[in-house]
This record gives sequence, structure tokens and C-alpha cells, in this order.
Amino acid sequence: QVHLTESGGGLVQAGGSLSLSCAASGRTLSSYIMAWFRQAPGKERELVADISGSGGSSRYADSVKGRFTISRDNAKNTVYLQMNSLKPADTAVYYCAARPGLLYEYDYWGQGTQVTVSS
Repeated sequence: QVHLTESGGGLVQAGGSLSLSCAASGRTLSSYIMAWFRQAPGKERELVADISGSGGSSRYADSVKGRFTISRDNAKNTVYLQMNSLKPADTAVYYCAARPGLLYEYDYWGQGTQVTVSS
């Protein structure tokens, strides 16, 4: 059984930074695509960023490009999301997720961590 555990959320003022972590347990996910999603109240869940198993390829939502950076440490079975220049619009519950490859659904999900950006 795979468990994904997010940490690092909290309250920050606009313009500030937060760093999220997602630690996996139960199996090694070094070959999995890892991603961060977010869901704001009353809105659909959206993909924020994803990263390939090797860490050599990543993609970002247009709304966070240039501000957020996804990375991973396969030795620690952990994926990170560095969030800079935060905006109130970034307020949401952030979830990490994992899937075996591009043709697969996201099989594993964390419980989420709240990020709140005050104006």
C-alpha cells in the first residue's frame, strides 16, 4: 500500500514563499510521474505541475510558471513544490499524486495540505 504524505502548507502573505513536500512510503516511486494538484473552494481540482521519474522533465500550469518549481529526490522518495511570489489566487488545498506513466491515471493521492495566501 502506497501512502503519500504532504507537508509544508500554511498561511503566508502575498509575495511570500512556501515549500511543500510529499513523502512516499510503501514502495519506491522513482519511475512514477509525480504531480502537484490544487483545489480551491468552489473550483475544480487543477494540475499545478508534474515531473518525470528521472526529474529531467517538468511541466507547469500557466498560472504558476516562473513562480513555482517542482523537484524530486528519488533517494528520499520525495517530491517538492517551491512556491514563490505567492498570490491570494494560489490559496487552495494542495495534493500530491503519482502515476506509473503518461497513459495511466493518477493511482495514488495524498490527503492534501492547506495553503492560504493573505492579501
